[in-house]
Amino acid sequence: MAIVAITVENMTIRVETIDTPTAAAIVAACPFSARANTWGDEVYFSTPVSVPRETDARAIVEAGELAYWPDGDAIAIGFGPTPISQGDEIRLASPCNIWGRALDDVKSLASVRAGAPVRVEVGPAEA
Repeated sequence: MAIVAITVENMTIRVETIDTPTAAAIVAACPFSARANTWGDEVYFSTPVSVPRETDARAIVEAGELAYWPDGDAIAIGFGPTPISQGDEIRLASPCNIWGRALDDVKSLASVRAGAPVRVEVGPAEA
């Protein structure tokens, strides 16, 4: 398992990867940069990764689970309801591959604006 650091504006979310083909592809693609998009209480951004939907992909996630959206080749970080959520659930646009777990509070991403710069790189393990 690797630690991936996602920096958006002035905050960094450290992610502990899980053993999946998606996580391996994201780690291999690091470092890369993108621009943030927002959709309700979700921040997502494009990646240079293109992997298929895994058999356990799902649209409903828990805050802190890092998702890869195969339909958009993007990383999605949900931290609250999206426009298609029912109640308080975190429902992404379509089933996503879960590739890691945040070691930091993803709710801090609530202040992220669309277009904000994003940097994804391996490490560091300490905050």
